[in-house]
Amino acid sequence: MEIKKVGVCGCGLMGSGIVEVSAKAGYEVVVREIDEALLKKGLGRIDKSLSKAVAKGKATEADKKKVQSKIRGTVELGDLSDFDFNNAATTENLEEKIKLYRELDKLVKKEAIFASNTSSLSITEMAASTDRPDKFVGLHFFNPVPIMRLVEVVRAEVTSEETYEAAKKFAESVGKTVVSCKDSPGFVVNRILVPYLLDAVRALESGVATKEDIDNGMKLGCGHPMGPLELADFVGLDTTYHIAEIMFEEFKDPRYAAPPLLKRLVKAGHLGRKTKKGFYDYGKE
Repeated sequence: MEIKKVGVCGCGLMGSGIVEVSAKAGYEVVVREIDEALLKKGLGRIDKSLSKAVAKGKATEADKKKVQSKIRGTVELGDLSDFDFNNAATTENLEEKIKLYRELDKLVKKEAIFASNTSSLSITEMAASTDRPDKFVGLHFFNPVPIMRLVEVVRAEVTSEETYEAAKKFAESVGKTVVSCKDSPGFVVNRILVPYLLDAVRALESGVATKEDIDNGMKLGCGHPMGPLELADFVGLDTTYHIAEIMFEEFKDPRYAAPPLLKRLVKAGHLGRKTKKGFYDYGKE
């Protein structure tokens, strides 16, 4: 099946990025948000990203207008009925995603492919909630989507070869390098990354070193562009905590157990860069 029209559910940080790279690749894109305020904010984020590219000389105003002409925003789920490929970048909540896919399943043509931009949830469970489990795949982009070059294509037991190949081809068409993996919590990247981030929190919690020394140790000693605590702030402490909880529930491995310090910060609403405070204070930036 040739993909021409792309639907995206959710226009937050991830959804807006997926919309942007899809439109840049020439696809017609319809993005749906639950209300006008969130939709306006998401489309504004895309406009800001495109404007930065123009300011840096990486694109022209004509390029920007061409990309924006490919994008249509809506708050009506029914407006996604005519897509070939849908990537849902909604809240990382299995019940909510299943509810969404059940609704979409009734609206769209039978040959349409569903993809979920999840970082840890079961693709198999989401696929099983629809009448097209063979046309369901995981497509995990990384933040910020326009910059990060990787996409994990997650293949469940029920995913057909045709669906997998279509998803892989789509990811490559928007300029990404594909890593293929099985449907297992955390997939490849988070299965390795999450224990690393949690160990850094434990080191801080137990007084091994200051947050600055932990981060500088990994940046200067291992050549990482960001230290683990800086990275956790960037990803979002709530996101890190939520993924850790999902993976611990699945594996019952203490490596995935969220440290008390991380839990306290999340409960206090200190979620990292997006709230201007996490392990570091970003209020003066």
